[in-house]
Formats: sequence, C-alpha cells, structure tokens
Amino acid sequence: MVVARRLPAAGLELLAEHFEVDAGDSAFERAELLRRVPGAAAIVADPTVPVDAELLDAAGPDLKVVANFAVGYDNIDLDACRRRGVVATNTPDVLTNATAELTLALMLAAARRVGEAERVLRRGDWTGWEPGQLLGRELSGATVGIIGLGRIGTRVAELLQGFRVRLLYTSRHAHPDSIWAEARLGLERVTLAELVEQADFVTLHAPLTAETRHLVDAELLDRFKPGAVLVNTARGGLVDARALADALRSGRLAAAGLDVFEHEPDVEPELTALEQVVLLPHLGSATATARDGMARLAAENVIAVVAGKPPLTPVSA
Repeated sequence: MVVARRLPAAGLELLAEHFEVDAGDSAFERAELLRRVPGAAAIVADPTVPVDAELLDAAGPDLKVVANFAVGYDNIDLDACRRRGVVATNTPDVLTNATAELTLALMLAAARRVGEAERVLRRGDWTGWEPGQLLGRELSGATVGIIGLGRIGTRVAELLQGFRVRLLYTSRHAHPDSIWAEARLGLERVTLAELVEQADFVTLHAPLTAETRHLVDAELLDRFKPGAVLVNTARGGLVDARALADALRSGRLAAAGLDVFEHEPDVEPELTALEQVVLLPHLGSATATARDGMARLAAENVIAVVAGKPPLTPVSA
C-alpha cells in the first residue's frame, strides 16, 4: 500500500503491522506518486492529494480502498472510485472537537481584533492604554448562524452554550440528529438568506461540492447583517475570496476568521492585505489528539477493506 503524504506514526505503525508500506518522509510529487501506486491495494491520501481517474488507473485493478486522512473528501473523484469498485473513506468524529474549538478561537480573535492588536504591539506602536483603541465586539449575547449542522457544526453549538447566544442554523436536510439538536441546544432552523440577514457571526461547516462552491459570493454577502463576522474552518472553496475582500473593505463585514483557502497554500492577496482578517494555515485538526485519531482511523479503514470487511467510515458517492 502507498501513503501519498506523511502520516503520523499512530497510523503508519498500525499499517506496517499488516502491510508492506511505501511511504516517504514528505509528500510524493505527482509523477513519483503515479510511479509508485501500480499494484497497490490501498492509497492513503489527504486533501492536498488529488485522487482522480489518472491516479486510480495508474494503481490498477488491485486497488481496493482510498483512505483520506481528513473528514473532507473533495479531493477524491467519488464517481471514478465507484466505477472502479474502489471504496473511499474519511476520518470523521476524531477531529470534531479540535475543529470546533478552533472555530470559536477564530470567532473571538476576529471579533476582538486579536491579530491586529498583536501586530500593533510587536511593531512597537503601542503607546499605552487608550479608551477608544482597537474596539471590538462581544460574542456573548450575539446571534450566531451555523451553515451546516453536521458533527462539527453541532459541536460548535454546544461550545457556544456558555456565551448565551441565539443560535440559528441552515441545512439542506432536516435529519433526526438536527431535530434533536434543535431541542437540546435551542437551535432555530432558518433559510440561508434569513440566517445571514440576522446573524452577528456566521460560521461555515458545510462540505465542498459543486453546489456549495462559492456559496458565500457577492450576492449573499450583500445580504449579510452590517458589521457581521464570517468564520470558515470548513473548505476554502465555499467562499469567493475576492467578494469577501470587497465586503470587508466596504465595511459590510466587520471581520473574518479563515483557516482554509480555495487554492491552498496560496492565499488571496486581497485578504492578506486587510487588517481585519485573522488568517490561519489550515489548523482545524492540528492537535496531537486529533491527528493521531485521524491516522488510526485511516489505517483501520484500510485494514478492514483489504480484509474484505466493511469500512468503518465510508464516503458515499
């Protein structure tokens, strides 16, 4: 089996107990990966590795599973996997808490202008306490809109309980877990338009699909409540970055906190030029607990599928 990119020891050692593992110290370049995959029974990928028809065909008929070291799977061509009888898996649950906690960190950092304030201090421009300096806004008592009430969105709602916020959410499907969360957490389901018109904070937790790409575009941003804060720890492609920069420059949005970007590792220069944006390098699951859990789950999926058993966390095409 081939590990396309570095995998934490918690998963790599587990795989090595069952298979001959081809893994490098860093990411394989595309040409090198194509050279290594022929005959592999499994490929462990991550969001930076495109798993497309070319890679699947290079692996050949022995390939049984593509295990993504991530909860998102927009890097995998699921139709191509299905046509070839290849199982695709991901790593939900184990990174839920880490990503939800970072979401709250970005809410607070963006609202309280933490990044901007630190830069003032580090530049030596702070001249002492002033009553009107770097005024932000409080999360407590605000209205928070959650777009996508899956595992992470629900955990964000749980963590927000202590802030006594009003919680809105929008979701394409009213599944039983959402209905239960409504009663348990005081969530109110509204349309997307209603959510952005009412929310002081909007946080994104939807998957990236053809339908959700640039979900937050110029038209939707024009409907945001003036002075709102946008947070994205899901997928960068959910947001039209240039439209977001325009909304921030115009003052329509007060701030944004972003952990993900459409063309990683590149970041839209219009965003990096703005003081009111907190930018992080895709740290949502970056805790030792979460990454080890992800690595183990990816390995366990591979072991199960190659042994002819059902995967633990399959992705449906």
